[in-house]
Amino acid sequence: MWSPSLFLAAALVAPSYALHFFIDGAATKCFFEELPKDTLVQGHYDAQVWDDATKSYLSKTDVGVFISVEETFDNYHRVVAQRGSNTGRFTFSAADSGEHRLCVTPQNVPGGGGSWGLGGNSGIHGTVRFTLDLAIGETSKIESTDKGKIDDIVQKVRDLNGRLHDIKREQIFQREREAEFRDQSESTNARVVRWTLIQLAILGITCAWQLSHLRSFFIKQKLT
Repeated sequence: MWSPSLFLAAALVAPSYALHFFIDGAATKCFFEELPKDTLVQGHYDAQVWDDATKSYLSKTDVGVFISVEETFDNYHRVVAQRGSNTGRFTFSAADSGEHRLCVTPQNVPGGGGSWGLGGNSGIHGTVRFTLDLAIGETSKIESTDKGKIDDIVQKVRDLNGRLHDIKREQIFQREREAEFRDQSESTNARVVRWTLIQLAILGITCAWQLSHLRSFFIKQKLT
């Protein structure tokens, strides 16, 4: 029969870093990992609680999980202390190289227990089935996990760029309209000035002709 510790040890050596283990009630389960300095670690977890009514493990929102990560080489200095719901994720970066201890503790777990088989063996009892998927220093995996969010951000950036292009085109159009209106205004003002000068010239010629005609009239009438 496999013990939970042997099962956990076997899961740790798996290249996928996917852990699947069982916890009795609100007991704390820990494991250790050697991490180089500046290694990025991201974990996704899911805790399901045994339900006596359905005889199966169910996700319950009132159940929480406490995650802690400690540096064993630095007097167990805690770098992560996170409380969350029954499912979630955590992320941290190793400040220094050395052994790190990661512990998970279910919270608000109801009483009772369950039993199941593992690899054809039965007799392992617990109330919480815990799944933990770790991405250690695998940026591609972390990026793929958040690909949906990244795609959303990229789409928003594209939408903003499109709006900026629209605003730029509108500004260019408005500048062209302003330049056209300015040209029309200058042309209209020039025509008004020319017409005014022509009217003044005609008026001057008319006055000069009238004065000359009156002078001739007066001379003929011998009034001057």
